[in-house]
Amino acid sequence: MHEKRLHVPPPGPRFSRRVPDGDTSERYVCDDCGHVHYTNPKIVVGSVVAHEGRILMCRRAIDPRKGYWTLPAGFLEENETPEQGARREALEEAGADIALDGLLAVYSVPRISQVQLMYRARLEKPVFSAGSESLDVKLFLWDDIPWNEAAFPSVQWALNHYRKTRDLKAFAPFSNPPGDTGNTFLAEKQP
Repeated sequence: MHEKRLHVPPPGPRFSRRVPDGDTSERYVCDDCGHVHYTNPKIVVGSVVAHEGRILMCRRAIDPRKGYWTLPAGFLEENETPEQGARREALEEAGADIALDGLLAVYSVPRISQVQLMYRARLEKPVFSAGSESLDVKLFLWDDIPWNEAAFPSVQWALNHYRKTRDLKAFAPFSNPPGDTGNTFLAEKQP
């Protein structure tokens, strides 16, 4: 089944989509000067943050999936490392100062042109609060995690991958569950 590609608007009025000379993919090219405008995937960084057997989760205050629960995560900014980005996102969304324990997973979501780097982390201090992008922030026992209100497939993937590694000092990072790109979940759960 061919998936619909994410539509990206042209960078200006004189750009059209075509395969540039010497390339193999369709891209935006300036009709006047031939400048090729590359559109690259977005990198998302985040973490599964644990404290005393509980998991830190945020209820989203913004779209997409406003009102659903997620892990502290967001887009990597220019000039920061993925680790810095994951710590910044936890501070912005959950008011949480975290320590990273290692790279938990690298997820690919090609439908929305994202690569997600998720870390395993712990709270430095049991202090947290909702940031401007969160309606609420809570620590959940495993059995109390609001699975049916997870904002994105990768939230569930990361939580399950965390559970497999929570007692390990070293582990190889995970990737998408076999055959799962998250598209069905989003189509079924979108409000």
